[in-house]
Amino acid sequence: MNENPLSSQSLDVPPELVRDARAARNIVVLTGAGMSAESGIPTFRDTRTGFWANFDPSALASASGFKRNPALVWGWYEGRRRDVRRRKPNAGHFALQDLAKLDGVESLTVITQNVDDLHERAGSTDLIHLHGNLFGSQCFACQRPYVADTPSAVEDLAEPDAEEDRPTPPPRCRRCNGLVRPAVVWFDELLSPANWTEACRHVQGADLVLVVGSSGEVYPAALLPDMAVERGCPVWIINPADGLDTTFRKAWRSTAAVALPALVAGCAKEE
Repeated sequence: MNENPLSSQSLDVPPELVRDARAARNIVVLTGAGMSAESGIPTFRDTRTGFWANFDPSALASASGFKRNPALVWGWYEGRRRDVRRRKPNAGHFALQDLAKLDGVESLTVITQNVDDLHERAGSTDLIHLHGNLFGSQCFACQRPYVADTPSAVEDLAEPDAEEDRPTPPPRCRRCNGLVRPAVVWFDELLSPANWTEACRHVQGADLVLVVGSSGEVYPAALLPDMAVERGCPVWIINPADGLDTTFRKAWRSTAAVALPALVAGCAKEE
């Protein structure tokens, strides 16, 4: 297991959660922005600082905004990619891999609303990106995936400077010469049908669902815990703030980097 420092808060693991986790064979973990917050990755709106502070989100994360000013949108996403590359997975990301290795666990699937790659860098392989991948690109016109011939700004891990925050023209598709866009789900766009179907399939087969760092306000991802509740599957919310309805769910008010390593330790401890 990974050695992760735990605060005193982390020692107080709900006994019922430990029992549910020990009994689980197929675990689904739905993660939101709070999962990456402890790695220093700001939320979507918090990234609009400096040069970008005066731009409306719809201008930076929508198809209509990209059509109006593709260099503005591409430049902003290049900045987000640089920032994520400078961050590291936190203890919560690594703890999910330890949870998957506990005796009796047959599968652990991470369904994430985040577009960063911290789950991958922590070792997650059974992973569904509901809202796309910040480090993927595709043609805006023909949707063909795009892979650059030369390193882009995402490979530059040097300290940021003022020149980095600027509009940057996107590359062109080799197939149709269309503009290349980030492979993320923008406002007013639908989720990938394949990803949504796969996420629903895993939730329908789960015997424990953990909702970590999610406000439960973004749809349709917020429907997934409801699917589990309807089946009688235990659903635990791990979040330091109130938000999700807990009438049919159980809540542990803690953060991902504290709670998840503590849960692993609690499950591994001899009774």
